[in-house]
Amino acid sequence: MNGNELLRIVDVLHRDKNIDKNTVFEGIEQAILSAARKHFGEEEEVAVEIDRDTGEATVTCGGEVLDADVLGDLLGRVSAQTAKQVMIQRIREAERDQLFDEYTELQSQLMTGAVTRLDHGSATVNLGKVEAILPRSEQIPGESHRVGERVRAIILEVRKVGPRVRVVLSRKHPDMVRRLFEIEIPEVGERIIEIRSLAREAGYRSKVAVSCFDTKVDAVGACVGVRGARIRNIVDELAGERIDIVRWNDSLQVLVPNALQPAEVEDVILCPMLGKVIVLVRDDQLSLAIGKKGQNVRLASKLVGWDINVMTQEKLDEMLDGAVTAFCKVPHITEDLAENLVAQGFFSFDDLSVIEPDQLEELSGLSTEDCTVIVDYADEESLKAEQEEIREAAERKLAREMGRMEADTGSNQAKQETTAAPVEATAAPEAPSPEEATDETAVDAEEVEVTEGAVEEEGATEEEVIETAEEPVESEEPTETEKEVEEPVVEVAAEESPTTESDSDEEPTEEKQAAQE
Repeated sequence: MNGNELLRIVDVLHRDKNIDKNTVFEGIEQAILSAARKHFGEEEEVAVEIDRDTGEATVTCGGEVLDADVLGDLLGRVSAQTAKQVMIQRIREAERDQLFDEYTELQSQLMTGAVTRLDHGSATVNLGKVEAILPRSEQIPGESHRVGERVRAIILEVRKVGPRVRVVLSRKHPDMVRRLFEIEIPEVGERIIEIRSLAREAGYRSKVAVSCFDTKVDAVGACVGVRGARIRNIVDELAGERIDIVRWNDSLQVLVPNALQPAEVEDVILCPMLGKVIVLVRDDQLSLAIGKKGQNVRLASKLVGWDINVMTQEKLDEMLDGAVTAFCKVPHITEDLAENLVAQGFFSFDDLSVIEPDQLEELSGLSTEDCTVIVDYADEESLKAEQEEIREAAERKLAREMGRMEADTGSNQAKQETTAAPVEATAAPEAPSPEEATDETAVDAEEVEVTEGAVEEEGATEEEVIETAEEPVESEEPTETEKEVEEPVVEVAAEESPTTESDSDEEPTEEKQAAQE
């Protein structure tokens, strides 16, 4: 075994596969050890060591050192093939571990690759060293990819699957927006502007809260760019997703109104014990603050990290009065304590059930037993209210189903009536009553008299027409050819023409006699 050649092979593997040299040496030692045990037997004590500087291998079997030059002849072809397979397997494992470590460090970083294959909505993206998977669940809703398209995505997960490394990409994760900000906005990449918080609903809307350490730099204006040039590039990459950039403030009294933009907020009430914020708005701003399907207030809540309840002043007053009245019915709770609890943001038994007895003891000054009774009573009332809500929801659902069934029944009856209408129209008419029959008989008699008079007039008219027709018509005598052509026509006409009593009594004209001859 040539030591220089072994060193050259190790160096090539180190440069091409980016595998540590010591890992390659260990793989070769394990391969030689497996081949030697197969040759000498498992019961023999065999040790293999390769010098890292010279590449010379030392094999010890049963306490005797074997010559490295004759090692190949002793092992044989089968043992050498086994050594080759073991070495290839170790190199593949080392390569997999190296790729796993490399892409684990790149987790949450933005990567660019080309789509090589599409399978049931999932895209396979070539990142160079590995092929990553972009699942359908991690794609922006509404977007589609094609083979050969270059896409940007962050590395969401890296795991080992057999001899390969599986890399999962994502375009829905909030870090996707963060990495695009770092690329498209130099101030963010240089950490002059910091993204303090980010909330996203992929494909629809995102809210980004930014701040700047340099008071001379406008954080929001720098992110938007001249005429929106910077933010437009990010929106185009995210398939038209809306992005709201708000100014960060450490005070919730300022940050919450900023997060609820473009709605105008009148007042902000903090409830630290429950971790929620009550936001008061006007009636005309209520729908704008909540947003479509609650999207605006939901993203604002994620951005600030507190639960946000948006309501009007009238709704708040109604909730305060109802809460005080309900809490006064709880054992050991006085009116002053009820007002104090409501001032802390406890508006329902559900809110009161989450408080710890020791916190209630500090707030009210009651004993531990009394606080425990209050919390247990709140739990029971909260459970009853929850069951009542479930029952009402079931009743509403049943009512909707019944209404739908009635509507379907009505439409079916209308179709049946429409189908039966022509059948009734074609049915025989009912027999008229005696009075109606008498009236109809009188009308028929009048119609008969009128008809007879009309017939007499028509008869006179018909006689005049017949007399006119019987008069000979002066015309030029036809030629022989014309006579031959006209003769059959006259015969047919004579046979088919109806005869009347007046025609039978009259003598035939000259033309008819000629036709008969």
